[in-house]
Amino acid sequence: MMKLRYFLLSFVVAAASHAATIHKRDFGQLADGTAVALFTLTNSKGMEASIATYGGALVSLKTPDRAGKMGDVVLGYDNAADYQKGKSYFGALVGRYANRIGHAQFTLDGKTYHVPKNDGDNALHGGIHGFDKHIWTARELPGGALELQYVSKDGEEGYPGTLTATVTYTLTDDNTLRIRYQATTDKPTVVNLTNHSYFNLKGS
Repeated sequence: MMKLRYFLLSFVVAAASHAATIHKRDFGQLADGTAVALFTLTNSKGMEASIATYGGALVSLKTPDRAGKMGDVVLGYDNAADYQKGKSYFGALVGRYANRIGHAQFTLDGKTYHVPKNDGDNALHGGIHGFDKHIWTARELPGGALELQYVSKDGEEGYPGTLTATVTYTLTDDNTLRIRYQATTDKPTVVNLTNHSYFNLKGS
C-alpha cells in the first residue's frame, strides 16, 4: 500500500512539472481608464499563448514551424487601446451570439426579441457591445490553465436571461491550445460562442 501511495504522489509531481507557466503583465488602458491585463501561457517547449482580459482576446500565439523556428501565427494589436478602436474582432471571444441574426430579431418560446443592428439590417457577433468589448474576469487554474468569465445581464443587447460565460484556455506540452466554452443561464436564451482569431501561418 505504501508503494502505491508513493507511485501516485510521484505521478502527480511529474504531471505538475509539465504544466504551463502563466505570466501576467499590464496591457494598457481603455478610453475610460479601465486597466487591461495580458496573461501569457508558456509550455515546456517554449510555445506561448497570450490572452487579454479585454474581450478575452488571443493576442498572440507563438509556435514553432517544421524547422523549429518560433513565429506568431495570429493577428493582433499591441495594446488594449488599439483593440478597443479595432473593428476586426482580432482573436476575441465573440458572443452572446456569434455570426449574424437575420433582421436583428429572433423568436423564442413564442416571444420575439429585437437586438441591435450593427451589420446592415442584421445583428452581428453579439451586437454593438458584444462580449468582445467587455472586460473578462481572469483566474489562474491549477495546472497552468487560464479561466475567463463574463456575466451578461438579462436584457443586455436585447438578449433574455442573465448568462454566465466561462472560457478556459489551456496550453499543453504537445503544443496544443485548447479553448473550452461553458455557459449557464437563468432563463431560456440563445447563445453561440466562438473565438475570432485570424491566422497567418507564415508568422508575423
